[in-house]
Amino acid sequence: MNDNLHQSVLLEETIAGLRIRPGDTVVDATLGGAGHFTAMLRALEGNGTLIGIDADEEAITRAQNLTAHAPGVSVHLVRDNFRNLAGILDTLGVTSVDKVLFDLGWSAYHLESGRGFSFRAHEPLVMTYGRDSEHTAADVVNSLPEEELAELLFTLGEERFARSIARGIVRARKEKRILTTDDVVAVVESSVPGWYTHRRIHPATKTFQALRMYVNDELGALREGLAGALETLSPCGRIAVITFHSIEDRVVKHAFKDAAHAGQGTLVTKKPITPSAIEVRENPRSRSAKLRLFERAPFAAVVSDVPSYLYA
Repeated sequence: MNDNLHQSVLLEETIAGLRIRPGDTVVDATLGGAGHFTAMLRALEGNGTLIGIDADEEAITRAQNLTAHAPGVSVHLVRDNFRNLAGILDTLGVTSVDKVLFDLGWSAYHLESGRGFSFRAHEPLVMTYGRDSEHTAADVVNSLPEEELAELLFTLGEERFARSIARGIVRARKEKRILTTDDVVAVVESSVPGWYTHRRIHPATKTFQALRMYVNDELGALREGLAGALETLSPCGRIAVITFHSIEDRVVKHAFKDAAHAGQGTLVTKKPITPSAIEVRENPRSRSAKLRLFERAPFAAVVSDVPSYLYA
């Protein structure tokens, strides 16, 4: 794969917002294409601890190839789901962390993984981040009752034609099992009005999103991962989360607000930071990204080297 394919979203804003300092203990909970991981290594300036987590073995390998460039940093790479963050830190003997990043976007590497993330490729309908997962998207579409399918398409995909698509899936699987991405696209296109297939957004976009989120229990993992990060965050430590759609952004927003109301810390970003027009032009997939930051109490004073937009 072309190593330049993946472009990390909101990279400069995230690193500036985290305020990583030499000696910090930093967690990259979602290694992905390792763009943020690389920037974190540089920010530590050869002194500190960097923990990288990803369920995808290939993401771990990408990060391993970078660690030789920062010999003074203690690096721990863990193949696991970030929902287990608290347990991972406990296993490593780490009692507190200074900075944590969750980048919830799936990397460009996933599109070429052959696991069915893209509706533009003919691939097996898998959609799992790890290659050894037993529960796949094919299992979901071929086994869930129609009502449950409609519910997950509506709640996780915000799909307005959830009921008709669910009905189409059940009808199609009576003829044959739905096993490929093409099978799902065909069902969606035959289940929605004609005008819905001629918009800028592909008609199967929200269905694929919903299936991916369901198979990987992404919202459950996010809630548990955030809880683990808040539990282990050191005084004045920071958490950054990059989301890509309103469902997960609401989870982050409420988690941070609840923590602030409980006196655990402060919302650094009153409103989420979004990509600049230049970034969106250079990397269109960044257009829906939102960055939120939380700082553990006591809240540090604003310092001159932090961009003012982080406190807007």
